[in-house]
Amino acid sequence: MSAPTTGTPTNSTAVATKQDAATSRSTQLTSSQGRTTIADTVVSKIAGMAAREVNGVFRLGGGVARAFGAIRERIPGSGGPNVSQGVSVEVGETQAAVDIDIVAEYGVPIADLATGIRRNVITSLERMTGLEVVEVNISVNDVHLPTDDDAEQQPSSRVS
Repeated sequence: MSAPTTGTPTNSTAVATKQDAATSRSTQLTSSQGRTTIADTVVSKIAGMAAREVNGVFRLGGGVARAFGAIRERIPGSGGPNVSQGVSVEVGETQAAVDIDIVAEYGVPIADLATGIRRNVITSLERMTGLEVVEVNISVNDVHLPTDDDAEQQPSSRVS
């Protein structure tokens, strides 16, 4: 009888490969049945989506990154929103480290929010990539206030 399989590879080694400078880094998971290559951008996107799933996260990224992202989204053919905005990763042979910048919703306990983000990112990355996540660093750059929405929705008229 064989052991149940999980999303993580067994008896495999990961070998980091560096392609030429014009392309992004990737990680290769090699087993007796073949090789799987995971680009760093894939790890970054998975981490970004996992962080966004946590209640209390208003947005990812710092102020400047969000401003450039808003401009990029308006450019036709740019591919829409960048799901890895505010996320940077370091991927090694068998491990990954993640840094995430967020804007938290007002009223959410930040320590609990960080714990939830960390748990969801680690679970998602380990399940989907088979990499061991050694750390998830979270920077809270801003707090979204309910009054911020009111100011954005109601343009003020200078004349009546």
